Amino acid sequence: MRSNPSSFPERIELVGEGLVLRDWTEGDLGAMPALFDHPDVAYWTPIVSPFDDAAARARLDLVRRLRAEGTTILLAVTVDGGAPLGEVMVRRAPEGTEIGYVIGPAHRGQGLAARAVRVMAAYAFAELGVERVILELEAENAASVAVATKAGFTLLDVPLITGEEKGRPFALQTWGLERP
Repeated sequence: MRSNPSSFPERIELVGEGLVLRDWTEGDLGAMPALFDHPDVAYWTPIVSPFDDAAARARLDLVRRLRAEGTTILLAVTVDGGAPLGEVMVRRAPEGTEIGYVIGPAHRGQGLAARAVRVMAAYAFAELGVERVILELEAENAASVAVATKAGFTLLDVPLITGEEKGRPFALQTWGLERP
């Protein structure tokens, strides 16, 4: 059954591809710095850096506010519903329904990002009723290009999204995955 298009469920748990994507909780605050306080995360994402205990509290508050506003769902990526290994997002945006992800440095190389993206895309197709999901990433981010490819996305022929974040310019490619 599809959700009201303007709101998201209060609680979400998605299971698939050997993963459990679940809501962030107070119990995750201590694990967040190890996932997000890393030069790669600081460089490629808008997540604040340095990422400390105060940043973790602010992120949990942001996660809850964005869900309540009906714009964005941010879920912890786990293998069993336990310890978070990263984060996956789905966001309603003017340019499309966007998926994003971050996997903690200690947990990379296991295919977690591509699997989490596929599970979140399936949710967006089934529950949000979208026809396409997108990834926005920099061509120089080889790891994210590999995730996009492994998850079945193709590069779309649309203009680059340019801007500046954390004092550096960026140019984002848009990759798309159509509803099966």
